[in-house]
Amino acid sequence: MATIFSKIISGEIPCYKIAENDDFLAFLDMFPVAEGHTLVIPKKEVDYIFDLDEETYDKLFAFSRTVAKAVHRAISCRKVGISVIGLEVPHTHVHLVPINQVSDMNFSKQKLTLTKEQFIEIQEKIKSYL
Repeated sequence: MATIFSKIISGEIPCYKIAENDDFLAFLDMFPVAEGHTLVIPKKEVDYIFDLDEETYDKLFAFSRTVAKAVHRAISCRKVGISVIGLEVPHTHVHLVPINQVSDMNFSKQKLTLTKEQFIEIQEKIKSYL
């Protein structure tokens, strides 16, 4: 069964794309906990990150690292936190979240509400550092 992420990959659902290659896609989270909150997903639909084959797993983190460096340069923050929860959507995904303190990684807190223009501005800013 195709997940929402598979529908984003296929173009059925639009996203604010940050980076893409043959195997992975990075895009802004539509319900961010911080400005610049980015999701990185493999194009191969696998629910549980530890079920990925070793090569895909390693490449996912290498791709995530590249995107995280761009996020860090684009968004004012101390660091970019990384989290893999995997309960929201049954498709492996890595959260890259600009943080200044540990509590910024709290996914239970109120999500930001951004306009289309704000998403586009953040998207362009991050992409400019890739």
